[in-house]
Amino acid sequence: MNSSSSQLNAIITGASSGIGKATALAFAQAGINVALVGRSPNTLEMVAEACNQQGVEAKSYVMDLTELTKIQATIQAIVADFGGIDIIVNNAGMGYTNLLRETPLADWQQVINLNLTSVFQCVQGILPQMRERKKGTIINVASVAATQAFPEWGAYSVSKAALLSFSRVLAAEERSHGIRVMTISPGAVNTPIWDTDTVQADFERNAMLTPESVAQTILQAALLPAEAVIEDLTILPSAGTL
Repeated sequence: MNSSSSQLNAIITGASSGIGKATALAFAQAGINVALVGRSPNTLEMVAEACNQQGVEAKSYVMDLTELTKIQATIQAIVADFGGIDIIVNNAGMGYTNLLRETPLADWQQVINLNLTSVFQCVQGILPQMRERKKGTIINVASVAATQAFPEWGAYSVSKAALLSFSRVLAAEERSHGIRVMTISPGAVNTPIWDTDTVQADFERNAMLTPESVAQTILQAALLPAEAVIEDLTILPSAGTL
């Protein structure tokens, strides 16, 4: 690593687009080195180049977070590559809409695996070195759907509510080891999630939050003084919940 000892290193999952990409760029502008995790090598590389232009070290790591059994080892390899990780932003996830009674089991498990279990595995991968260094910040990106009921968003809402609960228990368990755990729960954000095959929803995209505004919130949470923590923050479009 060519970074100074005072420079922070962060892992961001789902970094090739949307909130993850915006967060990577915001972190780079703030002087934080970034390890970018995602499935798309080309787009990841473009984000890494944009981050490098800010004068930080940015590397892309192609990883499919649905391959749950490979996550821990990959995270540990990134930690070794960067000589330590200070912040992890667990942002990768998928949207999904369907009535609960019509949701196939395979779809349900896919949503839970990516939105919840992959985060669990990323955390298990990062915790040993954070405990060893007695510091670290874990930021999980949930959703306003974790605490509000939106018809046809059942599997998604359950995955995000579970992520919120996971974060709270993790925070309680790791506090004494100097590790902070925060959850950022955005309302609707104008990202490519609305264009995916698994989401059937027709909302006014212009009224949504921008990925950049959510990224700034994540950055501010990450840069809080070590003695402070935002346990759970909901950020909504000023126009209200869609």
